[in-house]
Amino acid sequence: MDKYQCVCGYIYDPVVGDPDSGIAPGTPFEEIPDNWTCPICGVSKDMFEKIV
Repeated sequence: MDKYQCVCGYIYDPVVGDPDSGIAPGTPFEEIPDNWTCPICGVSKDMFEKIV
């Protein structure tokens, strides 16, 4: 599963998820609801870029 980075530097790691926002560990970025936002700066999911 790929990691994605926000413009603020926050990295979404699917192994960890985002439990504070209701995203369970093991959830791929593509399966996160479209209304999810960065837990650090609040930007939308479409502002994240895949880390290669």
